[in-house]
Amino acid sequence: METTESHPECKQMIMPVRDALDVISGKWKVPIMIALRLGSKRFMEIQGAIPNITPRMLSKELKELELNELVVRKVFDSFPVTIEYHITPHGESLNDLIEELRKWGSLHRHFILGKTTT
Repeated sequence: METTESHPECKQMIMPVRDALDVISGKWKVPIMIALRLGSKRFMEIQGAIPNITPRMLSKELKELELNELVVRKVFDSFPVTIEYHITPHGESLNDLIEELRKWGSLHRHFILGKTTT
């Protein structure tokens, strides 16, 4: 049986894809990024834009996105304190990927639904 050692080009392709999927994987990260693509938002605005996300899950996912420098949390010195989240320039580098995922998802949905109705 051949291994990835006998196909170094395979490993070179897999590693960056695995890294990318580690950063954006899960049910909520891409929807959060989509919500923030439309402009800075406060926590409750993000939650309202994403159906069925719980506050706890949103908080967890935002922290992970911050750790990966895709999102920035900005605290305003006001009363009450205002906190907004926005996409970083590094996070904006995902825009083309998200758009391609959207296109492929639409094609796939049409493909699968077209098969089930015939």
